[in-house]
Amino acid sequence: MHETRNTAGVWQEFSLPGGVYNATPPRILFGAGTVDKVAAEVDHYGAHRALVLSTPGRNGLAERVAALLGDRCVGILPEAVSQVPIELAVRGQERAREMGADCLVSVGGGASVGLGKGISLKLALPIIAIPTTYSGSEMTGFCGITIEGVKRMHTSLNMLASTVIYDPELTLSLPLDVSAASAFNALAHCVDAIYVPTVSPTSAFAAVEGARVLIEALPQLGRRSEDPAVAAALLYGAMLGGAALTGGFALQHGLAHVLGGSFGVPHGLSHALVLPHVTAYNARYAPKAVGRIAAAAGTDDLGTTLFDLLTAAGLPNSLAAIGFRAEDLDRATDITIETDDGMNPGPVTWDNVRRIADDAFHGRRPGSGH
Repeated sequence: MHETRNTAGVWQEFSLPGGVYNATPPRILFGAGTVDKVAAEVDHYGAHRALVLSTPGRNGLAERVAALLGDRCVGILPEAVSQVPIELAVRGQERAREMGADCLVSVGGGASVGLGKGISLKLALPIIAIPTTYSGSEMTGFCGITIEGVKRMHTSLNMLASTVIYDPELTLSLPLDVSAASAFNALAHCVDAIYVPTVSPTSAFAAVEGARVLIEALPQLGRRSEDPAVAAALLYGAMLGGAALTGGFALQHGLAHVLGGSFGVPHGLSHALVLPHVTAYNARYAPKAVGRIAAAAGTDDLGTTLFDLLTAAGLPNSLAAIGFRAEDLDRATDITIETDDGMNPGPVTWDNVRRIADDAFHGRRPGSGH
């Protein structure tokens, strides 16, 4: 995005690429109990044979949604796994064809949302996404699909949800550590989207506000069951992070996707462990953009603040702590360089990425002088 500003700081010129970038779902329902409206959303698209998608662990919720759909449901496919292996996407496409599905209902976290995208990439079916984590992927037409051990980004309006149903009550059963890592995933969307060349004024505002809400709500995560406002705030921040992500993303996602897709690091944790270090690096090259989020968070050192927030959330703060092998850092760097899309403000060189990966491996606090 090329930009100029007047003295009031208002964008006067900018150009956006269109297509998948900056595109958000046309229908969004947000609020407690909104899952009960899923049948009406299927009817809205004139669909009669909805296929419900979930992970094996969320099959109970999938059955609840199927019951709400009644005879509109053609079946449940509880096979979603993280990182969307291409083999699963192809198998899902075949099953959807065999069952005559005319609509997909993705229930759960990023794995279920991703499976819906992987199926619709070829079949172009309406997707109704019901997220139960803070992944934000449901807001975008992007999907990382793992092919031969490497997670590769795909973009298509076929993968953009037609409706997203955000029901904060569905997030309450998620374990606290998984919730915290998922909230950091949402934060990563906000930070990594603020400085890409395809950012729009609206996605930038979403990034700043989403980060503010998440940073304020994260320390209250343990109170979400007794305080519905906390659960709603976290999900709202995640929605804004997803909206910000529609503007594109850069090195933070590139490295995190490599850690998850090629080395099996859990998706939320891969983002959480990389985020403070990539933020500190990119703040040197995009100080005004990163500064907007830092100001919203009430800090002048966003990388360090995020690292301290990670530690306060009780999450591991190093790749070493979760069993990542030091000998894999070079290969992770190689794949990150290979799959880089040129959107990062700071130079994506082997030495720079390797240094960031090393900081994440050892859990060095940004600005500590190491």
